[in-house]
Amino acid sequence: MYLDHPKISATNSNTEPDRIERLNRVYGYAVGLADANGNQEFLGKLSQLHDHKGKLIVVWYAEPTEAEKEYFAKGWRSKVGDETTHVEHEVVPAVE
Repeated sequence: MYLDHPKISATNSNTEPDRIERLNRVYGYAVGLADANGNQEFLGKLSQLHDHKGKLIVVWYAEPTEAEKEYFAKGWRSKVGDETTHVEHEVVPAVE
């Protein structure tokens, strides 16, 4: 079992707890796509997922591939996500 999952947060999550549920669904969707593609590095690259007013912000420890970015794009525009294409990626190297 993988225990080092990314931090999941959302703007206004105290008053809109469904935002966190939505991020968890999209995270599961992306992990499923990565697993189906045999991508074993995917989970170790993720740092954080954040929903900022309907925009998904994915923070990575290392530069994601185009396929990895697409996992989240597909999830966010699907019925389990926000059904939009508002996805942004940031790379913040891990502190050693």
